[in-house]
Amino acid sequence: MSETNLTGTLTGTLSKMTSELIPGAEGQKSTVNYSLPVGDQLLPLNTLIGQKLSMEYLGEIFCCHCGRKTKKSFSQGFCYPCFRKLPQCDTCIMSPEKCHYFEGTCRDPEWGDKFCMTDHVVYLANSSGLKVGITRGTQIPTRWIDQGAVQAMPFIRVATRQQSGLIEAIFKEFINDRTNWRAMLKGPAEPLDLQQHAIELLDMNGSRIKALQEQFGLQAIQPMLGDMAGEASKPAVIEIDYPVEHYPVKVTSQSFDKKPLIEGILHGIKGQYLILDTGVINMRKHTAYQVTVSVG
Repeated sequence: MSETNLTGTLTGTLSKMTSELIPGAEGQKSTVNYSLPVGDQLLPLNTLIGQKLSMEYLGEIFCCHCGRKTKKSFSQGFCYPCFRKLPQCDTCIMSPEKCHYFEGTCRDPEWGDKFCMTDHVVYLANSSGLKVGITRGTQIPTRWIDQGAVQAMPFIRVATRQQSGLIEAIFKEFINDRTNWRAMLKGPAEPLDLQQHAIELLDMNGSRIKALQEQFGLQAIQPMLGDMAGEASKPAVIEIDYPVEHYPVKVTSQSFDKKPLIEGILHGIKGQYLILDTGVINMRKHTAYQVTVSVG
């Protein structure tokens, strides 16, 4: 996939925006550089802020896995047959504590080996306030950027996705596991002491974490803070700044399903949302939609 400076139009199927975290100078936040995949082209977005962006849905959706034409997108870009058979569309993806790999019923054990039976982290983030989440170690910081987090920090490392889900299920009794996307798009969240919140969560749930360590092994579940961390060093809190010139006072959501032509002045990008003066649009939600994109 190659980058392009758009002078005319681009036509192709959409994918979620790609992002790169650019480290800031000492004492400065890191900033996000975004691009929008349209077919086999990458459209750099940061330089388009302040310009008019037009996106026209051409009425066709092509499955992001098999390429089959589909009337409706399932699970952000899949046709119904793929949604029913692929492991990345199974219910345990949204509820990892329900992983059934060890029961021998995984839809694709080889896929499970690669994506689920590998190191994950449990993290705290501040997007619309304090939240807990999980991700593969290889998805840091992409996962945090996709959620529009202004601060994020891993605080437990585990051996499998199921284990991360079991721990997340404990912590979400006390804090949110979801982002309030409307609040996130109204401006940066107030700073939080993520390290202190992590220590408090570990202290409150020490016996439950130890029970999981007894079940899966001490090395499988490794807290990175507080009394349970042993000699582990403190994880750093990542602070993230987004390319936004103007946040909306009122968040109005737009969708190609209701409005085939979406256009407006690009005011910024945060999470997987484009912020236009006419409303916001979740680009990840429209994965596999066939569109034409033009600037100016």
